[in-house]
Amino acid sequence: MSDDAPYYPMTREPSCPFAPAAAVRTMGPVGKVTIWDGSTPWFITRHADQRALLNDARLSIDEKRAGYPHMTPGRAAAAPHIPAVITNTDPPEHTRLRRTVNGPFMVKRVEALRPRIQEIIDSLVDDLLAGPHPTDLVQTIGLPVPTLVITQILGVPYADHKFFQEASHRAISHDADPSDAAAAGRGIGEYLGALLTKKIDEPADDVLSEMGARVEAGEMTFAEAVTMGGAILIAGHETSASMISLGTLALLHNPDQLALLRENSDDPKFVANATEEILRYLTIVHSGIRRIAVEDIELHGTVIRAGDGVVFELAGANYDPAEFPSPDRLDLRRAARQHHAFGYGAHQCLGQSLARVELQVAYGTLYRRIPTLALAVPFEEVEFAMEGVAYGLKSLPVTW
Repeated sequence: MSDDAPYYPMTREPSCPFAPAAAVRTMGPVGKVTIWDGSTPWFITRHADQRALLNDARLSIDEKRAGYPHMTPGRAAAAPHIPAVITNTDPPEHTRLRRTVNGPFMVKRVEALRPRIQEIIDSLVDDLLAGPHPTDLVQTIGLPVPTLVITQILGVPYADHKFFQEASHRAISHDADPSDAAAAGRGIGEYLGALLTKKIDEPADDVLSEMGARVEAGEMTFAEAVTMGGAILIAGHETSASMISLGTLALLHNPDQLALLRENSDDPKFVANATEEILRYLTIVHSGIRRIAVEDIELHGTVIRAGDGVVFELAGANYDPAEFPSPDRLDLRRAARQHHAFGYGAHQCLGQSLARVELQVAYGTLYRRIPTLALAVPFEEVEFAMEGVAYGLKSLPVTW
């Protein structure tokens, strides 16, 4: 590693844990970083450049290609054995596979879930208010909300949540030994494989049953369905759980913005816009998104050669002052919908509509129903969890 290629992911400043690391802010539009295996992929931080390149067919998401800049040792070891899914294929194969799972995550179907999500959050808030405090918001609200929702959509028993939350954490952790990550991944696969077999025999109104029907019709393989189910299960609870807790911490740290949200919690348009700004401000996917060049690409006078790895730093784009003036300021009135918190282009997050509704309901409900919500410890003592693909909080002690 050299000064010209700093290690990535970079450590955030303790005094400003929500913003990208200082090194991200000071690098030019095209640089290099060093990742865990010693390789030095290109590093793209600017909003406009990401918009152009994440729609460029000269970049591939095929992680089986030699030189692909994998996020973790575990992912590198597993990549050759992972079936074709939407997270490792380019169009037209990606288009076919995404079509098999897109339906339940379309805006109209997700919006139909809003009343149920509201019921879930209201019930959890009832339990929180009836229980002791201080309490840990991660365990009482953050994790249960998206886990209850995604298990219902996917068709996975919520009673098994401790198993798959623990297994998914091991499977995607930067700190996990590759053999342990592989074992965790196999455990999730075996669990979902058995469940998918049951859904094929006894279908219900859920995503696993829909994929089971596609397997029976020959539209996707059993292995593709299991792998896709695992990706939906992991992504569907991990990121939204982090966003609920981190968003709360950010708002408590910015009391003027929290007061603004509380005052406008009955305005759906304000809450929706505020959610986009919180997504931009936090940018919880802190390991970037990865591609590999399949042709030479010229950018700002630099040539990215075919076979070179590329890392897109989403927080860099979301804190690009050319797109978001005064980016370090949390401003719930800002028009931030063009952020890259969900990525951009053909591989933009499948579950973004669901995440938006979950967060809108959570942010619109929690602080209205608990107007005196406050940190139970000093801000500096809140412990962050940085080992996953997305960062979060190990706990968030709150009182009221």
